[in-house]
Amino acid sequence: MHKIINKLALFSILSLSVLVEFANADGVAPGVPAGPAKPTMIETLAPFLMMFGVMYLLILRPQQKKMKEQQAMLSALVEGDSVVTTSGILGVVRGLEEKVVKLEVASNVQIKVLRSQVSQKLKNGVIDVQS
Repeated sequence: MHKIINKLALFSILSLSVLVEFANADGVAPGVPAGPAKPTMIETLAPFLMMFGVMYLLILRPQQKKMKEQQAMLSALVEGDSVVTTSGILGVVRGLEEKVVKLEVASNVQIKVLRSQVSQKLKNGVIDVQS
């Protein structure tokens, strides 16, 4: 029994050494079909780059454009403009400082709000505040 096991082990070692000896540069024995090719780094990263490109075009770029328009509107504010704050307060600009805007929300009632909290300028002066 031991002789058979020894012969079997010897045969497997010899056949393995023959396969290793005749293996080609890819490590595949001759006559054995090669597996699928490994993807290159570019092929691996291409889907991620395309997803980033789509996100940039659909999300980041419009958001940056909107922020630029908001900054332009805030820098163009002048006294007498009718505005709406982000909290929904309607008022007329009565004073401007670097970071603060005085809004008249009713007759002789003025509040101070941060300039960055002015969300939009009303075109037709919807607010009916007497000066």
